[in-house]
Amino acid sequence: MENFETRLNKDLHEYFLAKGKIDERMPECPDIEELWEKIGNAYLPDGAREFNSYPTVALGWIFYVGMALAKYWDTEWEVYSKVENLYAYLRDKRGFDNMDDFIREEVLLLNEEERKQLQNLVGDCAERVYNILRHETVEPGTKDAFLLFVASIHQMYLMGMAIELYHLGYKMTKI
Repeated sequence: MENFETRLNKDLHEYFLAKGKIDERMPECPDIEELWEKIGNAYLPDGAREFNSYPTVALGWIFYVGMALAKYWDTEWEVYSKVENLYAYLRDKRGFDNMDDFIREEVLLLNEEERKQLQNLVGDCAERVYNILRHETVEPGTKDAFLLFVASIHQMYLMGMAIELYHLGYKMTKI
């Protein structure tokens, strides 16, 4: 359990690397990474509530949040960095259930085909993480299960950020 988050990060990084969605070296964006505690704490009640009935939604929506923050960072960070609760800002535009649509359409500004491709990518990734979680030897509803969920949404957030930064043209290669 101790190295779960490290193993998950490695698995997801290799998965996206094989799909050509990320560089060998993960991007660093301290502005977004430093927001994790605030974002995670704000997201946790919604994500945990949804997990039992809709685990891939609970895992996938935070991926979209990471993508949205990377886009905001690239375009108008001076404005968005001042928003007190960026997660609530995103969620409250159309509600939790439709937050993915809002981010794909109005934040990332994707066309219909790009929206569908991203939906499939995030869905596949969320399924992958859920499958990994199910294979951990942890009793559901326990403190350890909660900690695995938190580690999972943290990695999904970071992967969303990384995928969007890569999409925006930030390449992490040796000079």
